[in-house]
Amino acid sequence: MSIDFKLTAHARDERGKNASRRLRAAGKVPGVIYGGGEPPEAVTFEHDTLMHNLENEAFYSHILTVDVEGTSQKAILRELQRHPHKPTVLHLDLLRVREDTRINVHVPIHFMNEDTCHGVKLDGGVISHNMVEVEVSCLPKDLPEFIEVDIQDLKLNESIHLSGVQVPEGVTIMELTHGEGHDHTVVSVHAKRAEEKLEVEEEVEQEETDDQDQAGEEGDAEQDDAS
Repeated sequence: MSIDFKLTAHARDERGKNASRRLRAAGKVPGVIYGGGEPPEAVTFEHDTLMHNLENEAFYSHILTVDVEGTSQKAILRELQRHPHKPTVLHLDLLRVREDTRINVHVPIHFMNEDTCHGVKLDGGVISHNMVEVEVSCLPKDLPEFIEVDIQDLKLNESIHLSGVQVPEGVTIMELTHGEGHDHTVVSVHAKRAEEKLEVEEEVEQEETDDQDQAGEEGDAEQDDAS
């Protein structure tokens, strides 16, 4: 993994809703870091710094380096609580990781070559993303930033299932460990529905109307100049 996320946290002694409100009012985010065979620690983070990190998709599936009062530890983002109406974070849960212990993480899926997909470019189909992330299990050192799914050769009415997704060595797709019936569709190409075709036709008609209107306006302008 090429990006190294580092968070600075401070220990907190006060607990409860009132204490959390005071922290948020001061630009802090209350959180907890737990697991790894150690007691949980109540901590706080700088809200603005945290929000900046959250803008990066990789933050959600990376091993984070967390400095708590001078002690560095590795963790992953386990739970994030956002305000329902405001662009703020209310609480953060981090899970410590150990190099010798497998972890389960939801990793984003990146679909490759959508613009040259056979089923779209040659067959006039539409791509359906049935999944945008997948839960994997692996050692921390093997955690991928994302999983690539190449759909260039996908034809009309074809699909790619979880069993057809290539993952790095040492990485397991958790859903496939649950037996039959869990090999879900990740992405597919299907024919355009009637309403989708109508939308395309309306867009084309609107573009033609706009072109005609523009040509008429230019013609009127030329007549005005001539007079």
